[in-house]
Amino acid sequence: MPEALVCGAGVAGCASAYWLRRRGYTVTVVERAEQLRTGGQAIDVRGVALEVIDRMGLGDKVRAARTRMRGMSVEDAEGKELFRSEEHTFSSGRLDNADVEILRDDVVELLYQATSDVEYRFGDTVTALDAETGRVEFARGEPHTYDLIVGADGAHSAVRRLAFGPEEQFRRYLGQYLAIFPMPNTLGLEDWQVWFQGEGVGGAVYPVPGNEEVRVTLGFGEPEYREIRDPAEQKRLIAERLRGVGGMVPDLVEAMADARSFFFDAMLQIRLDRWTAGRVALVGDAGYCPSVLSGQGTSLALVGAYVLAESTFAEYERRMRPFVELNQALATENPAGPASEESVERAKNGISLAR
Repeated sequence: MPEALVCGAGVAGCASAYWLRRRGYTVTVVERAEQLRTGGQAIDVRGVALEVIDRMGLGDKVRAARTRMRGMSVEDAEGKELFRSEEHTFSSGRLDNADVEILRDDVVELLYQATSDVEYRFGDTVTALDAETGRVEFARGEPHTYDLIVGADGAHSAVRRLAFGPEEQFRRYLGQYLAIFPMPNTLGLEDWQVWFQGEGVGGAVYPVPGNEEVRVTLGFGEPEYREIRDPAEQKRLIAERLRGVGGMVPDLVEAMADARSFFFDAMLQIRLDRWTAGRVALVGDAGYCPSVLSGQGTSLALVGAYVLAESTFAEYERRMRPFVELNQALATENPAGPASEESVERAKNGISLAR
């Protein structure tokens, strides 16, 4: 039986493990974190990605776990309401569409449960690999040779660096930084999103299902890309850039200090001329991160995992390229705001699962 190594236990990694196992591979997933990563924003599963979820037998569970927003409001930097809608939200589009908005935690947990026949090795990572022979070395485990190596380890992929080269060759910075963290719902939000905007800063707060907790997104513009890895420095920078913004923002910044999980990164895209080399293939953000600004990262990961398992490497490259380009364009063609509904519709259905 052929052996596959999947690097990363997020959406792309768990979905890749699922489909490769069903194509006859013995699958091992290696994940740097000691357990499944928690936290993160609400994510969208749209269009053809929902068809992938249905083919996994997870459609009912994913739809049952979706967020149930009644609408959204937008405030200025002083907390004054500028706009409200009960028809759509910035995060998920029209509330009456068939797309699913779901917390990242929930969809990863469902994918993980669906791969009980896969070996997961947490607390380990790839340190070296030979793309041609498939030999892989690990930080903790013994070296091993695989028939297929899938890099599903995110926008800062170690597999991509080892097999294709340094990140700066492929990174396209979009001029913004973003932080995401949970906090208790002390704001009293009930299935309602609140967004705010100020000079060079912005963000959003929305409750999880049940309304006991909210997820907070805080962002700011920055002309030049720089690596900021220390969480304390990341939080200090967020607090500094949002100083003076009123309304709910001071409470959000205060809660950030003790958040049980915290994500911070630049808004960027990953663009490569090819996603396969030797026995290595990149899936999801590792190969074609569209950025949070597109709203399509999860859908690209789900579809990419399915297409890779169903295709030769050449077919994977050919079938996914137009789909990736449509979805990356959502974040770059209209940088001043959300992409149009027409653009989103074209992008989310821009590939057929039939070969």
